[in-house]
Amino acid sequence: MEAIKITLDDYVLSGGGANGESYDHRTDPSVMLKLYFPGKIQQPLDEMLLARKVYDLGIPTPEPGEYVVTEDGRYGIRFHRILGKKSYSRATADNPEKIDQYAAEFAQMCLQLHSTKVPVEEFENVKDRYYRLLEENPFFTAAEKDKIGRFISDVPDESTAIHGDLQYSNAIFAGDRRYFIDLGDFCYGNHLFDTGMVYLCTNLSDDAFIEETFHMGKPLAIEFWRRFAKHYFGADRSIASIEEEIRPYAGLKTLIVERDTRRPMPEMRSALKSII
Repeated sequence: MEAIKITLDDYVLSGGGANGESYDHRTDPSVMLKLYFPGKIQQPLDEMLLARKVYDLGIPTPEPGEYVVTEDGRYGIRFHRILGKKSYSRATADNPEKIDQYAAEFAQMCLQLHSTKVPVEEFENVKDRYYRLLEENPFFTAAEKDKIGRFISDVPDESTAIHGDLQYSNAIFAGDRRYFIDLGDFCYGNHLFDTGMVYLCTNLSDDAFIEETFHMGKPLAIEFWRRFAKHYFGADRSIASIEEEIRPYAGLKTLIVERDTRRPMPEMRSALKSII
């Protein structure tokens, strides 16, 4: 795919992250730009191609835009913004009295996603992703890695879609339309790998992170999880049994966090105690 040449004169910086920066179009509010740092060429292309494949599956996600390059050689993606959108985390923080409605809508989105069959030859298996993360992790001992690897191997396989970064800030709505966003880690496999992320974000993350990222206190985040769990797993199951099942999958996210922070995360590893 050949990149479309653009000029940054048409955009204004709106934010930044670990991989690059985001920009808003100066005159068209429906256009936004995600621009990677210099030297990153393959990453935006891979994300663009993945976004197109996910969209073509019928997953409710904003239509991908174009693969672009600026005059100074930085590559990125131009998206079509969903105007008037709100994430489920922000909506819950702003309207806590509607927490059950928002948790139920998010749960229904997730149930639909996790029942969507994918052509497995076109996407990565979530197990392979975790095997790779486990091999690269410098903080777990060989014995711990062996136990974690056997746990991953024993998880029943599924050929259905996984978001890969299932935070309740990565699901948005505008009017009666709902979308998943930030699907750069999209893959396929057992749904518990995905729902573990919801538990991690609401229960295992510290208060300051939840406040900064999801705009709410931890008690409200935990209550969102409890409502979500009932709607997703069924009202006949106890929260205790759901959390016992899901906790190791949340703990596996330690591999991602330790990769990004480059330090051990004992507060998250505690969720792995039933494995190691």
